[in-house]
Amino acid sequence: MYLLCALCPMWFRTILLLPFLVPSILRAQDYTLEFGTEVPLASALSLEEAKAMPIRWVNVNTAEDTWKVDGDELVSTGLPIGVMRSEKQYENFILHVEWMHLEPGGNSGVFVWSKAIPDEKSRLPDGVEVQMLELDWVNLNKRNGETPPIAYVHGELFGVGGVKTIPDNPRGERSKSVENRCKGRGEWNTYDVVCVDGVIKLSVNGKFVNGISKSTQRRGYLCLEAEGAPIRFRNLKIIELPPGDGSVNGGNR
Repeated sequence: MYLLCALCPMWFRTILLLPFLVPSILRAQDYTLEFGTEVPLASALSLEEAKAMPIRWVNVNTAEDTWKVDGDELVSTGLPIGVMRSEKQYENFILHVEWMHLEPGGNSGVFVWSKAIPDEKSRLPDGVEVQMLELDWVNLNKRNGETPPIAYVHGELFGVGGVKTIPDNPRGERSKSVENRCKGRGEWNTYDVVCVDGVIKLSVNGKFVNGISKSTQRRGYLCLEAEGAPIRFRNLKIIELPPGDGSVNGGNR
């Protein structure tokens, strides 16, 4: 085999080596872990019985030990800064996720409708970010001696990486929650995120308090964010909804 390869042209040697190269390429693209479930819409509406499918996640630019499954929970060390993305892309969907920070001022979030290509400097991707900050973040990050508004920490929504949105409750280009409903470190918070045709509505611990519309990007990966602090996630569920007309993002499906 090796003698034959040495005597053959380069293109022919490549063909002969494909059976050996392809498995290694596929292994490099394997998913990192399974966490959460995708629930069929008909099943969620109790119209028919359907099996929930596990959601697979791919490590984009964090370390091997940044993410791990601990029983029914997903644990992130928060370091290095970066993301893990869903294996598939989503357009219209409902996301349910529960999260808990472990340190004062912890920072994290979920990016929706993302291309999952990190910026070289920030190490974070584009999309619309659903912010997850621990309540003490505002006390630990004063600006010119002033404490940022508490509305900053509990579910701000904003476009990242060139993605533009129209905020329901403007704070500059971002949208802030109209009511503080988040709990501090060591307590679980629940986000329900409804994403349909460029519109996002966010419920924090059982009440809708924020939203954006007219997102210039409305299909892509989900990205879970590691941003310097440990965080736990649990009960992540996605209900995929019917697609839109495909007029944004080139109509790719």
